[in-house]
Amino acid sequence: MQTGSYIIKCWALCAFLVFMGGVASAQDPGVQARQLMTEKKYDQALDIYSGLYNQFPDSLYTEYFKALITAQKYKVAEKVVEKQMGRNKDPLMHVDLGVVYDKQKKDSKAKEQFDGVVQLVNGDMILTDRIVKAFTAAEKDDYALKTYERATQLLGAPYFYSRQMAVLYAKVDDLDKAVDAVLAGAPGQFVNIENSKTQLLEILGTSPKKLQLAQKAIIKKINEQPENIHFAELLTWIYTQKDDWDGALIQIRAIDERNKEGGKRLIDLAHVAANAKQYDVAVKAYDEVIEQGKELPYYATAKSEKLNVAFARLKNNPAFTQAEVSELIRQYEEFLAEFPKYYSAQTAADYANVNALYGNNVQKGIDILQKALNEPDTRRNTAGAFKLQLGDYYVLAGKMWDASLTYSQVDKEFRQDAMGEDARFRNSKLAYYRGDFDWAQKQLSILKSATSDLIANDAIYLSVLITENVEDSNFVPLERFAYAGLLLFQNRDSVAEKLLDSLTKTYPKHPLNDDIIMLRADIAFKHHEYAKAVDYLKSIVELYGKDVLGDDAVYKLAEIHFNNLGKKDLGKNYYEQLIIDYPGSTYVQAARLKLYEINNPITQ
Repeated sequence: MQTGSYIIKCWALCAFLVFMGGVASAQDPGVQARQLMTEKKYDQALDIYSGLYNQFPDSLYTEYFKALITAQKYKVAEKVVEKQMGRNKDPLMHVDLGVVYDKQKKDSKAKEQFDGVVQLVNGDMILTDRIVKAFTAAEKDDYALKTYERATQLLGAPYFYSRQMAVLYAKVDDLDKAVDAVLAGAPGQFVNIENSKTQLLEILGTSPKKLQLAQKAIIKKINEQPENIHFAELLTWIYTQKDDWDGALIQIRAIDERNKEGGKRLIDLAHVAANAKQYDVAVKAYDEVIEQGKELPYYATAKSEKLNVAFARLKNNPAFTQAEVSELIRQYEEFLAEFPKYYSAQTAADYANVNALYGNNVQKGIDILQKALNEPDTRRNTAGAFKLQLGDYYVLAGKMWDASLTYSQVDKEFRQDAMGEDARFRNSKLAYYRGDFDWAQKQLSILKSATSDLIANDAIYLSVLITENVEDSNFVPLERFAYAGLLLFQNRDSVAEKLLDSLTKTYPKHPLNDDIIMLRADIAFKHHEYAKAVDYLKSIVELYGKDVLGDDAVYKLAEIHFNNLGKKDLGKNYYEQLIIDYPGSTYVQAARLKLYEINNPITQ
């Protein structure tokens, strides 16, 4: 008889598990009960739940209890809780009993139950987590907070649950305490500043109102502990989140002066401002460091990096004037006269760039780089980068032999490095520009397996371009297209466009047509004509979407919309389209990373 009874129980349990797994049918009582609850036919639903609970009390308790609370059957719920407490002796069941009392407005009895559960906290982290989970499930965030408060008191570590407490305080709109929780910690044992920023982002988001409240809370902390620079740094960060860069500059200046740091924090702020393209603020920060005098250690750094900001501003300004270029050149000359050692650094490369690419003085750019290469302090890798840049300027000047020789020197000196591969690719592209397709192909076949993905991808594209665009040994169209690429490289854009027009008219059905449209898109982008570039790229997707440039066009559309046109939703759509339509594209990983950043802005 015992065996038979055991088998019957097993069958009953199996039947219940099937029901709990969601295998629905017209006769499934669990599904019927849930459906009836949805339809607010509570009495019928509770009749079914009652029967199921009597069969499977431990498995059905939670669902039955929630149904009783929803149906406002508090007396029945109280009896069910007491019955269940007699079964499993779980002290956390007192939370449910407290909920029943709370619903019946029996405030003192509810408080007694909830307070009793809080008193169970003994420092055991697993128990603490269980209690918090029970209170949050019961929508008793205030008691979840009391649980954490007692736990941190017992542990003697106010920062231990700071993240969780901050989220809960923010949930109940107590921003002061939320910020306090983020900043919790004993003197000298503060949470890492970046962790604090992350936590603040979680609770504040981009809400101007919450940012304002957080600002007031942090100012209060600063007044209480003026020596604590952790709070001051966070206040500066809050200002940047509010786009109040002048306020941030005031705070940083005060911190720097208070701690006699000689401009270090001002330079740090300048870096942040420059990355956010807040060039005026960055320049102000650098000027304040410079004004402190030559004897301070950050004087030269501030002057050098101020030039970087001026150069970045120039590059991001499609309407720059030659007067602005001349003024920047003057500033470089003045700085390098005062600090000639910077000829061995990136400053020299930027100075050459301003002259060659913006001042229309390629020879001056060549002279600067040759001087930089002769500096005894120029490091090996820096010299290699200088030579690659120098080779490009020889191409700009039409000195193809000098360019090839310079690239070859870098190739030989950095044979096993990515820089060597870069030099080989530039030499291959130079051969392509000159119409020496056979030699270019031999080099490109090796570079297809380059250690640098960028170089490998560029090599594959150029190799395919050569292979697929020669019809019946007729090299003329490809030679003209290659020359148009050279003209574009030499900044002779109007001549390049005329050559492309001629190509299109002479060979209207040539397989180069998608490449011609892409080159036109590149020219438009170079001149910041983003709408025009978008039109070209869309035509590639529409007419040649299944060809080799389809994924390039979609990725560029995503980048232009997201970064240049400010149409982030459209940019996101194009990133998604790339992943769906071109799963084998080399751009897929970059698109996935971008989508992750878009969908998880807090972690940025």
